[in-house]
Amino acid sequence: MLEISSKTNLLEQKNYRYTLQDVKEPNLYRDIYDYESVPKVPFNHRRVPMNMPAEIWITDTSFRDGQQSVDPYTPDQIVELYKLMSKLGGPYGIIRQTEFFIYSQKDREAVERCRELGLRFPEITTWIRASKEDFRLVRDLGIRETGILMSCSDYHIFKKMKLTRSQAMQKYLDTVREAFDAGVMPRCHLEDITRADFYGFVVPFVNELMKLSQEAGIPVRIRACDTMGYGVPYSEVALPRSVPGIVYGLQHYSDVASEMLEWHGHNDFYKAVSNAATAWLYGACAVNCSLLGIGERTGNIPLEAMVFEYASLRGSLDGMDPTAITEIAEYFKNEIGYDVPPMTPFVGRYFNTTRAGIHADGLLKEEEIYNIFNTRKLLNRPAGVMVSKTSGLAGIAYWLNEHYALTGEDMVDKHDPLVESLKAWVDEVYESGRTAALSPHELERKVSELCGGPPKKKGE
Repeated sequence: MLEISSKTNLLEQKNYRYTLQDVKEPNLYRDIYDYESVPKVPFNHRRVPMNMPAEIWITDTSFRDGQQSVDPYTPDQIVELYKLMSKLGGPYGIIRQTEFFIYSQKDREAVERCRELGLRFPEITTWIRASKEDFRLVRDLGIRETGILMSCSDYHIFKKMKLTRSQAMQKYLDTVREAFDAGVMPRCHLEDITRADFYGFVVPFVNELMKLSQEAGIPVRIRACDTMGYGVPYSEVALPRSVPGIVYGLQHYSDVASEMLEWHGHNDFYKAVSNAATAWLYGACAVNCSLLGIGERTGNIPLEAMVFEYASLRGSLDGMDPTAITEIAEYFKNEIGYDVPPMTPFVGRYFNTTRAGIHADGLLKEEEIYNIFNTRKLLNRPAGVMVSKTSGLAGIAYWLNEHYALTGEDMVDKHDPLVESLKAWVDEVYESGRTAALSPHELERKVSELCGGPPKKKGE
């Protein structure tokens, strides 16, 4: 049968529908994942079209997946992070949703306290076990949507759950029916999709989910979960590793609308951010992230990274306030005790700090030569230098201007006598065998010794 596609406005064949392939032995893709070597990236040279949705957004899993890899957050900490997340997402809800556990009394307390704030975004959703009791709990809390785990690779179906594909599908469909009976919108987490038989299980299963959704009149959200970080963003890669292929297939062969399609990735192969951006580009409205990328093993997609990825793709922050990213990082460090790796983009202590004298010389002449963007404006984090044996005169001059807030005619250059005296002392320190960078306190003490206190501004 031929139908006009609402997506492409072209005649397309609609008579073929993929059916479940209920195999006797699991398909573990041993040619790709043989476990004894690095997973391979096969190409089939099939291209699928980019299909950027009209609207894209971010969802958060900091209080679910993120919380599984650190000490549990207290209700107070969750409330503060939730407020900062709302500030970051802005009035238009670019950070659209965040998911919570609701198993314990502390979990439910955190949910209630966040709801009492009256913030429109991010919307609070949950993640539960597939049981009638949990569905009733979600309904009684007045929460509209909940996530449910639905593992879809044969690694999980055969080896973990000890089921056949048809048994797993029936189990999942029964769970969705229970959610509908409770009046709850399910978010189906298709775990391990990058090792799943996409056309032999995933597409037939999602087709059945879409049928149930139509019959019940309740939408179903599909979260494609790259649980092990095997997804690949390159064009013409074969399934099951192709992010473009997965997003295209779910839309084209299972009629999953863009606004109901979400990507959840992990960073095992350093591809979390690029895979998430690719999911946006090929048709998923939502990418699921966590604050600072905290999550299982190597972590989730860093939420702060996708804030800037969004701005890069859209040309605007659309109301988001990225200075909240710095507040979030400081809260993790000072209140939660989380050690943010110092070189981490956007949030690490030294992400926009240079030690090289030649770079510092560039910063001194024109900041944007060696700073990624105006980090003072966008993140409330001015570019900085660390004074070490490689800083040179320019690095010391830049540190003095930045540390003592010297501007305009008060600024010192690398030929200033104070800079030259400080440079001579720095050289002497390192010639004596020191290897570590000098601390601000040490430099302050030497500056006071050289000029009787902080550098004086003109007119003082």
